[in-house]
Amino acid sequence: MKKLFFILIAVLLAGCARQKDPTMERSDFVVLTDVIPDAILEIRYYSSYNFVGARIDGYEAPIALMTRQAADSLKVVSDELKAQGYRLKIWDAYRPQRAVNHFIRWAENLPDTAMKSIFYPMVDKSLLFEQGYIYARSSHSRGSTVDLTLIDAATGKELDMGSPFDWFGEESHPDYMGGPLKEDGKWGRIHKNRHILWDAMLRHGFTMIDSEWWHFTLANEPYPDTYFDFPIR
Repeated sequence: MKKLFFILIAVLLAGCARQKDPTMERSDFVVLTDVIPDAILEIRYYSSYNFVGARIDGYEAPIALMTRQAADSLKVVSDELKAQGYRLKIWDAYRPQRAVNHFIRWAENLPDTAMKSIFYPMVDKSLLFEQGYIYARSSHSRGSTVDLTLIDAATGKELDMGSPFDWFGEESHPDYMGGPLKEDGKWGRIHKNRHILWDAMLRHGFTMIDSEWWHFTLANEPYPDTYFDFPIR
């Protein structure tokens, strides 16, 4: 009878394990500054200085989380760029699905344009889905994507990358070379700055997208099909 009791308990525990929601697990995630102590954080979605104009759901602490594999690869990037006189500045890393849902609700609320003049002055808010600025899913929620730029260690200033973070406009596209800045050759200098970051990231296993110069995903990411939703604490 005792043996049967323990068998039943084991079956029940196994059933509970199968029902556990994997998107709420964070055992393979690390605090990025534990791996890269000299990384500079400016977690925009913990603040109200972002395109929504409010703290985003799921950002309960101003920290950056990533999968261990992505953080370790980014550490190699950081060490290489540090030797060249640069430091990494992180705007976002892991992003809970609930944060993405917050973006969707905001995008559907067309009258709310409080931050338009700062982040999307040339784009009608009704076109944000159509033009690919807002998605129902984000690679950030898989835990191996990071938004970042470079700081000149000597001056403490960001390198000029041609557009701010989260700028909804073609100036954010990696291959953009147009506009009035093209006439005085400034975009050539901007692209040199961008390539310092891009070359290091691509060399150490990250990939880019064609709409945001600051956005990188580990090519061999450990959770390519899982969109996590645990809050950042």
